[in-house]
Amino acid sequence: MLPTELLSHRQNGEEIIPKRLKIDDKNQALATELINCFQAAMGKTQGVLERQLLDLEGDATDYRVKRGLAYIIKSNFCTFEVVSPLEPPMLRERVFTLAARSVPSKESTQVTLTQVADQLSQELEREVLLEQVRDGLYADLTENKILTDFNAPTPVDILNRYNLSQVQGIFYKASQLILNAHRNVPGEYKLLFRYLKLFQLMAYIEGDADHGFTITVDGPTSLFNPSTRYGLAIAKLIPALLHVTKWSLSATLQTRDVYTNTWKTGRFTLNSECGLVSHYSKGKPYDSMLEASFADKWDALKTDWTLEREVDLLPIPGSVMIPDFRLVHPDGRSFLLEIVGYWRPEYLQKKFSQVRRSGCDNLILAISERLNLEKAGVKLNNVPARIVWFKDKLLPKAVLTVID
Repeated sequence: MLPTELLSHRQNGEEIIPKRLKIDDKNQALATELINCFQAAMGKTQGVLERQLLDLEGDATDYRVKRGLAYIIKSNFCTFEVVSPLEPPMLRERVFTLAARSVPSKESTQVTLTQVADQLSQELEREVLLEQVRDGLYADLTENKILTDFNAPTPVDILNRYNLSQVQGIFYKASQLILNAHRNVPGEYKLLFRYLKLFQLMAYIEGDADHGFTITVDGPTSLFNPSTRYGLAIAKLIPALLHVTKWSLSATLQTRDVYTNTWKTGRFTLNSECGLVSHYSKGKPYDSMLEASFADKWDALKTDWTLEREVDLLPIPGSVMIPDFRLVHPDGRSFLLEIVGYWRPEYLQKKFSQVRRSGCDNLILAISERLNLEKAGVKLNNVPARIVWFKDKLLPKAVLTVID
């Protein structure tokens, strides 16, 4: 996504309209020029690349578009790494300690670097050159990192990502988002709700899979302390929404007037005919590394119980619950497993409220011992579920013990 300073929006009354580039020959040529610039910078420092990009911008009036496209390429398709045979922090410590013993001068600098190179050569039992010490001293600074990999996209990919990012930027300051997911394939709903959970968004959900759902998401500016991080989480939901066949949304925005420094209310609407292209996979995302690690460990376990990732929706008044896993035994028994590892009090209160209202009698809750349930106002004495406690990692054997 784009940072705020690279977003381009205009306002028509209360309606906010983001800038979108046409997928035409002119803009594809511009994207191609930027791609060539990055390809030419392979093996060079990020500082060199940034200077080349500034030259490419020149004094043209569309510099923000060029800068935005370059940002998309740099943040999504490039890998910058520290390339140095020696650790820069260690080199700085040695050089600065030795340099403090002499009067600063060009000659003393040369002597200091030579002494450090000689010391390291003896300690490492290999030749360390003065140039390696000098070049590695600040190799970990951003401008000195090396472009080691460039997964070149197509010009159309870049333009699509730019247009999507401009729309996502609208939601940085959203105070409320109302999403109508019309009648769709059930799997599309589940993918959408999984992304809601993945980005830890608080949502009120009404409806069912047969008729569609209305999802109300509170935005960052509706909170007592507006959170840019929460706004980014809402923005990240938009590419997931593009995988749903039929939908529409409306958002209420809070924007600050640059002239009067006062807050204004804005409106934004979007639907499934918007023409935006998602870069998210249609696969089922894991909500956390914790879940992914648990699934990997289960695959290596010898047991009759099968771990299923695709779990049906559990409708709850005002919400929908999608357990993380289902455990199925050949004899017909099955359990639903929900992993609770996130600490935010509002999340915990909602999660345990869902469990109580679910009416589910075959639910297993795996709860992190690091959570302060008492502080969040959560009590387990009336939770209709089997409990598994874990510290850093959830082990399959612990879950099987609770089942048995």
